[in-house]
Amino acid sequence: MTVKQLTLPELTDACVRLGIAGIGLWREPVRAYGVEATARLVRDAGLTVTTLCRGGFFTTAAGPEDNRAAVDEAAALGTDTLVLVSGGLPPGGKDLPAARSLIADALADLVPYAAGRGVRLAIEPLHPMYAADRCAVSTLDQALALAEPFPASQAGVVVDTYHVWWDDRAPAAVARAGEQGRIHAFQLADWTTPLPAGVLTGRGRLGDGCVDLRGWRELVDAAGYTGPIEVELFNDDLWARDGTEVLEETVRDYVRHVL
Repeated sequence: MTVKQLTLPELTDACVRLGIAGIGLWREPVRAYGVEATARLVRDAGLTVTTLCRGGFFTTAAGPEDNRAAVDEAAALGTDTLVLVSGGLPPGGKDLPAARSLIADALADLVPYAAGRGVRLAIEPLHPMYAADRCAVSTLDQALALAEPFPASQAGVVVDTYHVWWDDRAPAAVARAGEQGRIHAFQLADWTTPLPAGVLTGRGRLGDGCVDLRGWRELVDAAGYTGPIEVELFNDDLWARDGTEVLEETVRDYVRHVL
């Protein structure tokens, strides 16, 4: 998503040239290119698909069929991790706990299906400003509460710095998730202000904002996470630029501010 202006062949070529070993994919471009064609493209380039995003939206638009299709797509791409953005309040709703109950019920249905296909579900908490329309799960504690009824190999959480950096309970939740083996994805973006209209595309370049990115990387390291680290930037200014240059710049920013 950081360089969504690149076609999938352009993306894989750039990753190979820059020494990036894996890519986190989104369903929309994968479907447009073709799931099997994408799997072959990535495999032939010697890359791995780190995660597929996204399933979820259990409280609003997405039905069980779409989420099962997302699981099937993840399995076809060879990734073991499907990221879930769980959905906000139902239309006209005002009850956040009830929305989380709907999410829990939907997970109970989806987890066995995903487990049967070798795919684990990674529940991503989003910043509270998205609670109404995108994700009623706002903290790592809430995400863990949804994941913990299931084996860690089947359900875990996403630690995304953009969404959890503000929460003083998040470091303890990271440690708990690590002890349980439930950190299924780790994503980086910086927090910059002012936020744009609509707030969705306000994620800052690494190092441009107020998030201690290296500190978060060290925290997740200490929790025992050894998986891939993804950079996920929704940013209109970046999308308007040459995608290969943005990718090169992101690698430099990662080395400077995260390692």
